[in-house]
Amino acid sequence: MKKGRLPLAATLLVLVFFYLPIIILVVNSFNAARFSSSWQGFTLEWYAKLFHSPEIWLSVRNTLVIALGSTAVSLVLGTAAAFALHRYAGSRLQQAHYTLIYTPLVVPEILMGISLLMAFVAAGTGLGLFTIFLAHVTFCVSYVAMVVLARLQDFDFQLIEAAQDLGASWWQSTRKVLLPLLLPGLAAGGLLAFTLSVDDFVITFFVAGPGSTTLPLRIYSMIKYGNPPMINALSTLLLAVTLTAVIASQRLARLKR
Repeated sequence: MKKGRLPLAATLLVLVFFYLPIIILVVNSFNAARFSSSWQGFTLEWYAKLFHSPEIWLSVRNTLVIALGSTAVSLVLGTAAAFALHRYAGSRLQQAHYTLIYTPLVVPEILMGISLLMAFVAAGTGLGLFTIFLAHVTFCVSYVAMVVLARLQDFDFQLIEAAQDLGASWWQSTRKVLLPLLLPGLAAGGLLAFTLSVDDFVITFFVAGPGSTTLPLRIYSMIKYGNPPMINALSTLLLAVTLTAVIASQRLARLKR
């Protein structure tokens, strides 16, 4: 019995270590105290100040523009890459292709950020929203490809052949059979890419330019200038968006139809 309790206690301690700081942050976002040193009552003042801050709204706009754009492009490129990897699996070309797709998942973010910065500087490209967009596409494509590839491994392509035998054209079989069955995987990959783009800080920090501050960069600058209550409120909202997208992505990935 004691042996069984030890792993449980260790697991609980790890969970407390991971989630207690997040819980404290969320609670302090409703704390009326200026520096969160003690509880001085419930308030929504810090959330109200967020909605009256033009700098915050500019950061939100930049973040959503980049996240939506990179997600859309990543869905197209990642899905095409997944189809190529699944259709021609085993060939040397696809083995090299798989390595290229998988590499961004294991390369440290700081290395990717420095490499992309050097590439943009060498190409003479000015840093801004466009360079952040390109940087986000480079790693979002890999995540989308892996999610869609996992979906394709359980896909029965005989359904496509049956539809074509019944007279459906290539476009009709794709639109009415293939896409509906792959939709949960596409949605899961898209939500995952969106979440990663919204949350990214390290790579964005290297490739951002004047006027292209995203929400994570704004939070970092607020920490430097010292505004703990608004940081807590902004981080709580970002956490809520991220958590919702991750849960939706996981549920969609589990759907069979």
